[in-house]
Amino acid sequence: MRRADQGATVSGAQADVAATGVKALIPIGRAFLDYVLHAVAEAGLNRIGLVIGPEHDDIRKHYGSLALTRLHIDFIVQHEPRGTADAVLAAESWAAGEPFFVLNSDNYYPVSALRALAALDAPALVAFSRKGLLAEGQIDPSRIASFAVLDLQGDYLARIIEKPDPATLDSLGADLYVSMNCWRFDARIFDACRAVPLSPRGELELPLAVQHAMTAGRMRVRAIRTDEAVLDLSSRADIASVAKRLEGVEVRL
Repeated sequence: MRRADQGATVSGAQADVAATGVKALIPIGRAFLDYVLHAVAEAGLNRIGLVIGPEHDDIRKHYGSLALTRLHIDFIVQHEPRGTADAVLAAESWAAGEPFFVLNSDNYYPVSALRALAALDAPALVAFSRKGLLAEGQIDPSRIASFAVLDLQGDYLARIIEKPDPATLDSLGADLYVSMNCWRFDARIFDACRAVPLSPRGELELPLAVQHAMTAGRMRVRAIRTDEAVLDLSSRADIASVAKRLEGVEVRL
């Protein structure tokens, strides 16, 4: 998001926030994360823990300035950017032993998928079909090709495959599902986040922690398959297309 893109259609205010790298606050009428949290509220969830870095005062100020009627927001500090598994681990005391969701702050998820996840009483994720993501047209096919592929066995997740080779893709068939980091967990995930080794990228990564827990027989993960799309705000080139698709969404927090 920090990288300049002469071909991207962005306003001066959007470019200023993009330069900070805080994608959640990109203004699209209002902060992009407001839309994400509106969808969460529409799904019936109301207690939010935002995992932020120590330097993210702008996020604190933004939500401190809003009159929230549907949500209660807490701030959880991840002291070092050590990866997504470490971010989840930072929320252990906040979760207080209760089930919880893990979502990206730069993805706008369909409300129906969030409701389906909330209706379960076990660890689960939403499995998004490639054809559904492509049908919406907001995410470039080359980007979808880089997403983690899900090996699903019936209603359960068997494997998470990062950067699969062509032979692996062929073995999974044409109807592929990918992860967009839309999860429901219970307290078992924290032990997995503590135990997972560093990834080849030098981070503690949540998909590897989930795979570790499944391989050890400590957790089964349900899969909710959907052909619905996700809006992905990864770069400046995404801002205009995401803004177009969010037109008419009346945010209520």
